[in-house]
Amino acid sequence: MSSAARNFDFRKLQAGNRRKSGELLFGMGIIVGAVVWALMTYFGKGGVAIVPVAIGIALLSVWGSYWASDKIVLTMTGAKLLDENENRQLYDLVSEVCVAAGLPLPKIAIVEDDAPNAFATGRDPEHAVIAFTTGILRLMDREELQGVAAHEMSHVANRDTLVSAIAATTAGALAILTDFLMRIMIFGGGERRDDRDNQNPIALIASIVVLILAPIAAMLLRLAISRKREALADVTAVQFTRNPAGLRRALEALQADTTVVQQRSTSVAHIWIESPLDNSATSKLFSTHPPLSERIATLKAMEGLS
Repeated sequence: MSSAARNFDFRKLQAGNRRKSGELLFGMGIIVGAVVWALMTYFGKGGVAIVPVAIGIALLSVWGSYWASDKIVLTMTGAKLLDENENRQLYDLVSEVCVAAGLPLPKIAIVEDDAPNAFATGRDPEHAVIAFTTGILRLMDREELQGVAAHEMSHVANRDTLVSAIAATTAGALAILTDFLMRIMIFGGGERRDDRDNQNPIALIASIVVLILAPIAAMLLRLAISRKREALADVTAVQFTRNPAGLRRALEALQADTTVVQQRSTSVAHIWIESPLDNSATSKLFSTHPPLSERIATLKAMEGLS
């Protein structure tokens, strides 16, 4: 590793990414507060009783998925668990990363897909699964695969599935709540019309605007949190391997390859090391990953390359 990489302030970059994730989660809290205000403004204080119902529904669905995330993701992606004797070299490579990271060895799975990609899932390090496509195993050399494995184990170490679950829970609760309230406004709005006639019309209009825009804003914040966790995983991976070149070359190989994994559902797009969804300019705002070019530039900076 070059002297520039050794002198690179990993902790500062990691702290910055964690801080930004925290700020985005705080933004989620502000949106929730705005929705409660809009609810109280339009329906009165009694309407706030709807909030815990909506949150409870979202908690049950999202946290249930989080708890069984490994089994659900394996089923959705078609990944098959790999026996240690089936690919000893891959097990040894992942084991080296785990020793460096101080993490237990996860289950390893293979996805039969020509597109190079990988993912990690599981609710905690003791229930983690790391999966590689057959395409990435054919395309990349050992150093590049080590960088990929380190990136995925970084997600495990940073508890990204937990952060994602918190963001998804909040966004899900807001989506359910606002949809329910908008239906009440449309189909049952006459019940409190006399009370609303005495309220500030500007505040009523503002409350409606908040209820319409809140789920969109929450979704964008959730995607932004995912992008920050990807950036954090890249940096943490280099801290594990002390070799930014390995992950950088792996991302360059992914950037050069045009094939896309067959499983490209939006529900699991965020778990892959490279998003399988369209990364055109019109969709960057809704992307779960930062552009590969930005990630590669960060890794080059760690190497001291221009």
